[in-house]
Amino acid sequence: MMMTSSGSSLLWRSRTTAPALPPRSPPLSKALSFPFSSALGGFIHRAPLSCSAEISSDSALAQSRPAPDFNPWSEFAQNVSGEWDGFGADFSRQGKPLELPESVVPEAYREWEVKVFDWQTQCPTLAQPHAHTFLYKSIKLLPTVGCEADAATRYTIDQRTIGSALAFSYSDTGSYVAVWPLRNNQLEVEHCLVNPNDKESRVRIFQVVSLAETNMSLQSVKVFCEQWYGPFRDGDQLGGCAIRSSGFASTPTTAASVVAGSWRVLLATTSFHASDSGCVQHFTGEKVIEIVREETDLLLLPQELWCSLQESKDGDRVFSVGWVFEPGHAITSSCVFSSDSKLKEVTMGRETALLDSAEPLLIFDLYREGSISYFCRAFVAFASLGSAALSAMKVSRRPSVWERIRWNFT
Repeated sequence: MMMTSSGSSLLWRSRTTAPALPPRSPPLSKALSFPFSSALGGFIHRAPLSCSAEISSDSALAQSRPAPDFNPWSEFAQNVSGEWDGFGADFSRQGKPLELPESVVPEAYREWEVKVFDWQTQCPTLAQPHAHTFLYKSIKLLPTVGCEADAATRYTIDQRTIGSALAFSYSDTGSYVAVWPLRNNQLEVEHCLVNPNDKESRVRIFQVVSLAETNMSLQSVKVFCEQWYGPFRDGDQLGGCAIRSSGFASTPTTAASVVAGSWRVLLATTSFHASDSGCVQHFTGEKVIEIVREETDLLLLPQELWCSLQESKDGDRVFSVGWVFEPGHAITSSCVFSSDSKLKEVTMGRETALLDSAEPLLIFDLYREGSISYFCRAFVAFASLGSAALSAMKVSRRPSVWERIRWNFT
């Protein structure tokens, strides 16, 4: 069931600082999965039914398959459950951040004409490891000044359970995609993406979709950037000023050049049939594909995020989102709907940017261990043969042990 309550003013309980918690164990797998489609059967009605999945596999990934006794739902439940605190914001269909209602903005901000775009949020989430049960409460808190956040007041509570979802696809890493019914002939497509490098960091992007006869259009976007604060306590305790993030709605949007271009994708898919409804499916059947993402298709958001709505030649509509979690690497997900607004497939992918095919490169990756530097791998990629004159050397450093050294030839 999905319930929403507004205008409540419940004071926080137990505002003492939470005891130190042991770090979460690293994810069992960093190979998630992406958007873009194959033609498969579809659905978006609510009648109860059995569900089945069509999976495609790639022999190159056979050795990475989990052991037969591996329980993906149990792993998902462990990774998704807990107190997720952070900030949320609403955006128009053009990607413009929307201000909070004036009635909820503190007087101090109004006096100084400070515009407020971000909600401080909580999202206590619980999935049972041995049963396909999943619920969360998406809580918006009234804006506060300074560290008054430790005594914040709830503004709205949106509670959702897996039983009310039209479709639910999940990865054992804690990422998932859900399709939720709304009133007034609308849907919400929720994409929850966990950072492959930090399982305590995630984003949730909601695409609000209007259904008008056979036409599906994007109405607005909601974004939540969240950090794992501790085990599930049903929202009893707020991270307050201890949370490791801040408001983001008015920060610069992602550069199109970061997202557009050629990408290699490790893609996993769940597929739905006309007889399916309310299915819970695990992303599987990983395969490697290459795609080209056009800048014109993108709705650029802050925090290295983006979303898009594309229409194929046969009338399918693809609602996609993505997160560049580090330069040249992204995690993405998509929902594909048929021309008659029935869900066909959901995909999730790990992407790596491909080199510009027009630029001949000599690339070496070095790995440093203490004072010893040695070549770990090297390869040469030539798109065309030129004069072979060395024109420049660029060194790109990232907060990791890898350094990429690039020589460009003219």
